Amino acid sequence: MPRNPPSAALGHPTIETTCTLDCPDSCSLAVSVEKGKIVKIDGSHRSPTTGGYICAKVRGFDGRVYGADRLLYPGLRTGPKGSGKFARVGWEEALDAVAGSLREVRDRWGGEAILPFSYGGSNGLLTQDTHDAELWRRLGASRLARTVCAAPTGVANMAVYGKMPSVTYADYVHARLIIVWGANPSTSGIHLAPFVREAQKRGAALVVVDPRATPLTRHADIHLAVRPGTDLPVALAIHHYLFERGHADLAFLARHARGVDQLRARAAEWPIERAAVEAGIDPQALERVACLYAERSPALVRCGWGLERNRCGGSAAMAVLALPAVAGKFGVRGGGYTMSNSATWGLKSAMWTEAAGPSTRLVNMNLLGRALTEYDTPPVRTLFVYNCNPAVTIPDQHRVLRGLARDDLFTVVFDQVMTDTARFADVLLPATTFLEHYDIAKAYGPVSLQLVQPVIDAVGESRSNGDVFGEIAARLGLISEGEGDAETLTRVSGALPEDIRTGLLEQGIAPPPHEGAPVQFVDAFPRTRDGKIDLFPEALAVSAPAGLYGYLPDPATEQYPLALISPASSKTISSTLGELRERVAQLEMHPDDAAARGLAHEDAVRVFNDLGEVQCQVFVTDRIRPGTVSLAKGLWRKSTFNGFTATALAPDTLTDLGGGACFNDARVQVASLGKH
Repeated sequence: MPRNPPSAALGHPTIETTCTLDCPDSCSLAVSVEKGKIVKIDGSHRSPTTGGYICAKVRGFDGRVYGADRLLYPGLRTGPKGSGKFARVGWEEALDAVAGSLREVRDRWGGEAILPFSYGGSNGLLTQDTHDAELWRRLGASRLARTVCAAPTGVANMAVYGKMPSVTYADYVHARLIIVWGANPSTSGIHLAPFVREAQKRGAALVVVDPRATPLTRHADIHLAVRPGTDLPVALAIHHYLFERGHADLAFLARHARGVDQLRARAAEWPIERAAVEAGIDPQALERVACLYAERSPALVRCGWGLERNRCGGSAAMAVLALPAVAGKFGVRGGGYTMSNSATWGLKSAMWTEAAGPSTRLVNMNLLGRALTEYDTPPVRTLFVYNCNPAVTIPDQHRVLRGLARDDLFTVVFDQVMTDTARFADVLLPATTFLEHYDIAKAYGPVSLQLVQPVIDAVGESRSNGDVFGEIAARLGLISEGEGDAETLTRVSGALPEDIRTGLLEQGIAPPPHEGAPVQFVDAFPRTRDGKIDLFPEALAVSAPAGLYGYLPDPATEQYPLALISPASSKTISSTLGELRERVAQLEMHPDDAAARGLAHEDAVRVFNDLGEVQCQVFVTDRIRPGTVSLAKGLWRKSTFNGFTATALAPDTLTDLGGGACFNDARVQVASLGKH
């Protein structure tokens, strides 16, 4: 068992645990507790990457734990759907209502009429796809494709390299060139930034590819402020330069790669000049980036998730990830690419679930609005939402809200706070935060696996995922009895290799699977079927609308000329902590675009297209490129004047690979709202 079980932990002023929120870093935490209450959250030194400091979001997480929006008791709806009015009930009554609905719907409509809806970015190995997966599989419920984030990049990484372990933060200091593409570590993964700055002190050049001037761009040698959705032609132009100028490592490619000729043919369509015009950037700057990448070694590409959020997102990620293969940048410390290290440990929650995965209907989560309003074979009759807030995070928000408002839809929301989605629930169940239960946190930036343990007793009557899903399954007769968090930890850890289990339970952190950080093509190799890099996976080429690496034109029109992006902010993790935002949301807009519309800083504006309208303030700044506007991801409905967020303007079209969300394909117009 862990060193500090709850009963003992409450007697200590500081308890170590781990953050599970959806961020690459998975920070180790030192939480100060007095009289059973959190008084301070800080970073610990248990994880070398954390190094004792953490982001402001987690430092203030006790604002969620003890905030006015925290759900303390189960509730049954008493007012209209969406009113947020509930009567307090006991757990027995609430769970009976949930189990009764699941049983009735399964018996009358079939299991596929049940749609479990969740996203596990802020969950560890114990609280996602364990007890919940057992329940949904045994019920024969519809399956959910969790594609709102990381699906296109995940498909690209798996197809090209089989999710080969990637360069970790500590090795950035060895690089002589770093390209940060579609990532902003100042808001997501803050521990990368110091390693980038140290590399620069040692002589590394820094290139940032992003429509906005992020904090890293202030220190960058070159900033390519690309038009949203044009990352693919820009990456292919660099490939074109490498092949045509004699900088492609043809010997390496011959030994280690497939699909070289097909990639080269696609890249031939995008010389530097053409790609620069399409992306709205200086061709000389793009050529300089290609030249730097060809000449410098070690050279490192940090591929983020921002570039996937459009119609060509999967191909764009593939093209970026293929760069080190074509340029021969592997085999040296500080060379190669960084994407996700989540697969490094070879651990998946499915390893300790018993029920076989069913072949039931698969619902893409980005199409939730259509699933709730259009699907009829069978219709969705019970919706169970947990670990996410789809009312504000899923595209085509108006359609989603119409679906949630259906009187014939029985909705269960299991969450920590009264989210915008929770207001539509028929049954409301209070969940514990990561500071109140056990878990195992697997980082996807650094290579770390750490213990999560409760630092306080559960607030109110909140319960953990494992507890609740086990109770529901037992009520339905699908299992004999549930198990608590501590029992789950014991069972799961028993299935781990001895050194990992001992490290987790005795030191709170497992020893890494490699001695030191892995070097790609030295002690980390592709995990594809034949161990080779696949630069043109034929299976994906068939499904991509324009073919693999095929570019689809910008969807902007004369009526809606501005590209709307919704990047991560320094205030929330997706929509988590959105309840704590106090100011009205602000739309970032370049001064030229504001002047053309007669707008001044902090004017009230309407941002609109054929899907909907968002009313907020405008923030006039040259931090964003002309022709692009930005409204933060994760806003709650209360953060705008009219109760709609950027997802009200985002189409529910899907990316070329992986069925991901096309948030950055939203094209809008902005006009004055007048005084507000």
